[in-house]
Amino acid sequence: MRGLLCSPLLMLLLFLQPWETQLQFAGPRCRTGPLDLVFVIDSSRSVRPFEFETMRQFLVGLLRGLDVGPNATRVGVIQYSSQVQSVFPLGAFSRREDMERAIRALVPLAQGTMTGLAIQYAMNVAFSVAEGARPPEARVPRVAVIVTDGRPQDRVAEVAAQARARGIEIYAVGVQRADVGSLRAMASPPLDEHVFLVESFDLIQEFGLQFQGRLCGKDLCAEGGHGCQHQCVSTPGTFHCACNPGYQLAADNKSCLARDLCNGVDHGCEFQCVSEGLSYRCLCPEGQQLQADGKSCNHGCREGHVDLVLLVDGSKSVRPQNFELVKRFVNQIVDFLDVSPEGTRVGLVQFSSRVRTEFPLGRYGTAAEVKQAVLAVEYMERGTMTGLALRHMVEHSFSEAQGARPRALNVPRVGLVFTDGRSQDDISVWAARAKEEGIVMYAVGVGKAVEEELRQIASEPAELHVSYSPDFGTMTHLLDNLRGSICPEEGISAGTELQSPCECENLVEFQGRTLGALEKLTQNLAQLTARLENLENQLATQK
Repeated sequence: MRGLLCSPLLMLLLFLQPWETQLQFAGPRCRTGPLDLVFVIDSSRSVRPFEFETMRQFLVGLLRGLDVGPNATRVGVIQYSSQVQSVFPLGAFSRREDMERAIRALVPLAQGTMTGLAIQYAMNVAFSVAEGARPPEARVPRVAVIVTDGRPQDRVAEVAAQARARGIEIYAVGVQRADVGSLRAMASPPLDEHVFLVESFDLIQEFGLQFQGRLCGKDLCAEGGHGCQHQCVSTPGTFHCACNPGYQLAADNKSCLARDLCNGVDHGCEFQCVSEGLSYRCLCPEGQQLQADGKSCNHGCREGHVDLVLLVDGSKSVRPQNFELVKRFVNQIVDFLDVSPEGTRVGLVQFSSRVRTEFPLGRYGTAAEVKQAVLAVEYMERGTMTGLALRHMVEHSFSEAQGARPRALNVPRVGLVFTDGRSQDDISVWAARAKEEGIVMYAVGVGKAVEEELRQIASEPAELHVSYSPDFGTMTHLLDNLRGSICPEEGISAGTELQSPCECENLVEFQGRTLGALEKLTQNLAQLTARLENLENQLATQK
């Protein structure tokens, strides 16, 4: 962080002065109409002295941009750690200078982090008429701004919900070590407008600019300080950064990186995408030709008939950004299938602590419809009940009521389980039951997935039905393996025989692969025999 590059004193000397001007609006101060505004400040021991000083200046800077007065904005400040202390209530001061004096005299409590207790105090005391809040019938907006740097040591969701139900609008500002889940549990909807997370206290000014913009309707891009590398886009009360054509927004939501168009979810290339500047082109494997659509390849998988159900892990260990990569991966599988009512039917089930059918086998008849539905899937979070998901798949997903074709038609039934960790329930019974029901099972593991469980889920041989990637960003290398396994004419079919055994090309290809595997096995056996003979000779010499 920037604050670690120099001494705290020097940093403050450089930083505090811009606050005196940066958070003030040019010309007349912001006039929002009557407003009751309470700041709830974390002063626990984890907030270091120079960070607390920065937060103090943050409050002073905000005050200087507000129209403070008995009939305009009333301001109150409370601080909390293991206890709650009122710095000054809403009715205490009508002059900005008095408020600033009280804030500058503020001494941190330096104990625990009881954020729920602070919210309860704000709701029951700070926003009471006795403390200076205007009565509910006056319909004056009540706004609480919670600034914290850590995980609460008490529960916040229930008391925050009560506060919101009483008409208090809550902004949750997290700094450094703050817990995002707790911030989201506290804040008012929409969360993207009420939850802010900054890397350090010296970047808290970004929230200050956006908060003032929401109150005052300012053009925050014109105000400066937005930090956008290419473009700043103003919306009422806030802003966001955008990039020039050919670039995409980086993780910091400010910088721009040259875009690899092939990493998008909708390039549509069936086999391989190659980026070329601001454009891209699709490639096919050797021996296959690109079709007229410029995306698909003329290979046998387009003629395969399969009922495919995907079980996708939506537990909290996956995380939202990785879940988006999983959805992209699923759509890349869909790209090499002939999705149609007569061809391949696709169903999707998401599981965590519970199981949810996102769409059954019989719902969508085209690849485009399936991919659109996949992109619309919302992340579940919570636990990892893989056994429960397997049971749901066996009992429901492959039923004719869900769109599976009758067994008499001999359409292969394929289940693909995608997971990133150990199951919290037993999988053995329903993994075995799936295979007894004739479902060909594939297991794809990422990160901390357990190999033993993947092999238990998958059909035999495990080498053809288990795939693993160390992280979500490198999953795409698994696609070739899955294509050759699931796709009936690109290797061993979803059953146990070739889709077209009479086609010479397939027979020759199969024989070539088999002979190659046998030759490698023979070489390994020869090496093992030589080692054993060498060991016997050594033992004989020692005798």
